[in-house]
Amino acid sequence: MTPRTVLSIAGSDSGAGAGIQADLKVFAALGAYGTSVVTAVTAQNTRGVDAVLPLPPQTVRDQLDSVLGDFAVRAVKTGMLGTPAVAEAVAGAARDGRLPHLVVDPVLVATSGHRLGVVAAVERLLPYAEVATPNCAEAAALTGRPVTTVEEMVAAAEALAAGGPAHVVVTGGDVDAAGESVDVLVGGGSTTLLRAPRVSTRHNHGTGCSFSAAVAVRLAAGDPVPMAVAAAKEYVTRALTGARDWELGAGRGPLDHFGWSC
Repeated sequence: MTPRTVLSIAGSDSGAGAGIQADLKVFAALGAYGTSVVTAVTAQNTRGVDAVLPLPPQTVRDQLDSVLGDFAVRAVKTGMLGTPAVAEAVAGAARDGRLPHLVVDPVLVATSGHRLGVVAAVERLLPYAEVATPNCAEAAALTGRPVTTVEEMVAAAEALAAGGPAHVVVTGGDVDAAGESVDVLVGGGSTTLLRAPRVSTRHNHGTGCSFSAAVAVRLAAGDPVPMAVAAAKEYVTRALTGARDWELGAGRGPLDHFGWSC
């Protein structure tokens, strides 16, 4: 059977724990054929981001035209966009209806704390998103309000959903919720809390990228958004658990995308 094609529009991570490299791993692990449009090249590893080089907007458009002109892309996820000009190039394709089942991961700050994107870039894409997947820090940057509790996550998700995305998932991996990892899904007139045991590990680099990539794969397969989000959370929990005791790099290491240790 021909695999479904999914597209990642994101930055390149030389350490391969996040960005395009992580997305392609998730696509493969979940049975999809991954394609990519690179928006920026980064020099990074598990300890942090050393340099970022955004690509010219026309180069991004050229990549989009090449991929979309040849492959029957079933779902698209975006990650690091880098600049408003690059975001506008991607938004143009979304406006033209060329980015089906669009999942927007508003990558604003790397796990290491390095700023990778700007709010203005993400805001250009949010109106076209079927699902937006900010973490708490990104939700706070986009709403201008603190997001440090589950209640604040709900308020932020509702505020962001009112601004355009059909569904918003605020991921709460950094929120202290009595030993649980709680994500908040808002959309379709309902609010859902998704809970899983918190996995204690330093190997959590690329968690947000992997989550949004998994959502895109499930949307490409025809899942409704709540089912796609629940499946993605289960996948990331397994990937975190598998990498819990790895010794890859000296900092925040990558996930076990392929279930090697599970």
